[in-house]
Amino acid sequence: MISYVTLGVNNLTAAKAFYGELLKDLGGKNLMDMGRIAFFGKSMAQPMVAVCEPFDKQSANPGNGNMVSFQPGSKELVDTLYQKSIALGASCDGAPGQRIAGKFYGAYVKDPDGNKLCFCHFG
Repeated sequence: MISYVTLGVNNLTAAKAFYGELLKDLGGKNLMDMGRIAFFGKSMAQPMVAVCEPFDKQSANPGNGNMVSFQPGSKELVDTLYQKSIALGASCDGAPGQRIAGKFYGAYVKDPDGNKLCFCHFG
């Protein structure tokens, strides 16, 4: 099972502020900060999202086709997180809406470093 997902960033201070504020509505918080990498989640025993400066000290670049998806629990919370992420500096990559009739509701953004995020609700 997933332990954590890492997103490379170019401004770690800004990324920590973005994800700290965005994920607190889901009970997430900065669980561990090791200088060049910080882990966000509910607990170290549950899946986490980490933001880090690349180990090779080169510029962080988002991978084409890579995406992290968050399931907040309702369509309303999908909308809330989408709007909040935009307010925090993310860009729209697909406004909230029903994607598969009655099965999948989703919204897509790119964080300030260009990493693609999804907020979704199944059912």
